[in-house]
Formats: sequence, C-alpha cells, structure tokens
Amino acid sequence: MDSRVPRGVWVLGFVSLLMDISSEMIHSLLPMFLVGTLGASALVVGVIEGLGESTALVVKVFSGTLSDYLGKRKALTVLGYAMGALSKPLFAIAPAAGFVLAARLIDRVGKGIRGAPRVAMVADMTPAEVRGAAFGLRQALDSVGSFAGPLLAVGLMLLWSDDFRAVFWVAIVPGLASVAILAFALREPATQGRAGVNPIRMESLRRLGGVYWWVVIVGAVFTLARFSEAFLVLRAQESGVPIALVPLVMVAMNVVYSASAYPFGRLADRMSHRKLLAAGLVVLVAADLVLASSGHWSVVLAGVALWGLHMGMTQGLLATMVADTAPADLRGTAFGFFNLVSGVAMLAASVVAGFLWDRLGAAVTFYAGAAFCVLALLLLRFGRGRRG
Repeated sequence: MDSRVPRGVWVLGFVSLLMDISSEMIHSLLPMFLVGTLGASALVVGVIEGLGESTALVVKVFSGTLSDYLGKRKALTVLGYAMGALSKPLFAIAPAAGFVLAARLIDRVGKGIRGAPRVAMVADMTPAEVRGAAFGLRQALDSVGSFAGPLLAVGLMLLWSDDFRAVFWVAIVPGLASVAILAFALREPATQGRAGVNPIRMESLRRLGGVYWWVVIVGAVFTLARFSEAFLVLRAQESGVPIALVPLVMVAMNVVYSASAYPFGRLADRMSHRKLLAAGLVVLVAADLVLASSGHWSVVLAGVALWGLHMGMTQGLLATMVADTAPADLRGTAFGFFNLVSGVAMLAASVVAGFLWDRLGAAVTFYAGAAFCVLALLLLRFGRGRRG
C-alpha cells in the first residue's frame, strides 16, 4: 500500500466496509424476499431497485453542493450514514412491497446525502499523484463489506432455516457501528472551497468545463449498461441454487471487486483513463454475454466474477476522472451532478431490465446491457474528452 494515502481514507474505507456489511446482508436477500415472500414480480423488483439507486444518486447533487457551500463535509456524511443505519429495521417488519420501497428510499436518501461529501473528502485529503490509489483503496475496503455481508447472510439463513426477517434485524448492528466510527475517529479535512458562495450558478457550471461534462455523459451511458445487481441475484436463483446459498453469487462478485479495485486504482495513476475505462467496458460486455448464454450455476458464477472485475476496473476510475476534471472548490457539486445524471440513467436501466426480464426473459436483459456497453465504447472512441 502507498504510504502517502492519508489515514482518513482508511477510516472512510472501514466505515464503508461496516455499512456495506449491514446493507448487503439485506440487499443480497431482498430480491428473493420480494418475489418469494411478498409475491412481487421482476418488474416490481426493477422499479424498487431503480427508484432506490436513482434516488441516492439524485440526492448526491444537493448534498455535494451543500458541502461546497458550507465548506464542511463530515456532518453531512454522518447524517447520511445514520439514515442508512436507522432504515434497516423497516426491512425486517415490511408487510408488503410498498413498505420495502419506502425503507429502500430512506436508506438510499441516506446514501445520497453521504455519497458526494464522502468522495469529495477523499479528494480533499489526498495528493493528486496518489488519488487513483486512494479511491481504489476506499473502494476495495467498501467491497470487502460487500462480500462479507452476503457471507454472513448465508450463514444466518442456514442457521435460522431461511428466516429473512431475523437476518434483517441482525443487519442493524454493523450499520450503527459505522456511524460511531465515523463520528469519533475521523477529523474533518480542510476543504479547498469558498464557503458561503453558492456553487449552483451559471459561472460555476461554466467553470466545470467541457471535459468534466464529457465524463458525466460517459458515466451516464455506462450506467445504462450496468443495471441493478438485483438481477444477478435473480439469475442465480433461476439456476436452481438453494435460496440460502444464492447470496454467494454476490460474495463471488465482491471478492473479485475487492481484490481488483486497489491495483486498478494505482494503474489509473499511471495510464490513460480512457483506455482503462474502455477495457472495463469490454469486460462488462463479456459478463453480459456469459450471463445471457446459460442459466447453469457455473456459467452464472463466471459471469458474476467478470462483473466484479469490471467494477474493480471502473468504479474508482470514474471517481478519479471526476476529481481530476473538476475545480477543487466545486468537487462536491461536480460529484453531485455526475451522480444526478447517472441516477436518471440507473432508474431507466433497472426499469427496462425488469420489463425485458418479465416479457422476454433473462437472456434478452443481459444482451441489452451488452448493447449499451457497445454504445459507451463508441462514445469513448469518438468522443472529444481527454484525461484531466
């Protein structure tokens, strides 16, 4: 690990790890809970996932802008994590899909509130020459939680005979622990912004520049190609794997994601962002084609592993591209607008994926994702953006 990566990045990474354990204990089981226990359709799953994820991304524009205006980011981040932790009991008592949607929206609003200020803090506290490594490290720790959560869910489901609600209650504990660590172990980093100046002005938007907006467009098309991971869970369930073991597909994805995020983050500090993002899109095309080709558990596992590899290659990279192309005093706003546009794309992608799944089957859903990957590759090839 690069010794120049600040201690605060490690703290934020461990906070993300604990919250992801809490969230993934629920989310790795939620599609099956909705379909099997509450009687929802794949389209309803897509709508809930799309609304939840897009809400988080849309809220980020306001929290990011507010953090630039205040010149403070930690308080908003703590508030967001607290909302995420306190939403967990609502999943355990949910009597119907509409209640799950409400719980999901509260959870995702919390994610939206903390998201942009958190990544802006990473950029604020990290030297530019190791920014890719810092984002990769935080992403790697985050994804450790993303596979530890499903592993814990599998163990508890086996122990408690597929009792979804009991597992959801346990998920409260790591969520509250993440809030406590953030509140007491992280020192507020100095921002490079101009506190008290409204960032949402035409002058500020012009200062973001054409290269930044090109990154925003690329990110939106990329999101269209990468719909909700709930459909990976449903694909695994179709393969005939026992319900208690289905979350292991998310474990497989996040093991690959965690192992690859930091090395590819360091690589992003040394090579063209455009080329690395294109390579990630090629891997996502491969993942979609594998997942479309067969529902056998071994094929699904291979496709999910490729999906995790593309996440490791691209998620920290996109954050680095935003940080590199935005002025220091507008980083929160820049991450906010990036996530606003991506949020609209996520909603569209998940609703379309659910519709295709119900009407035409799983294979067509993944073929459609591959088609959007090709569109994003064409944008990278012929677009005008350059590395910031």
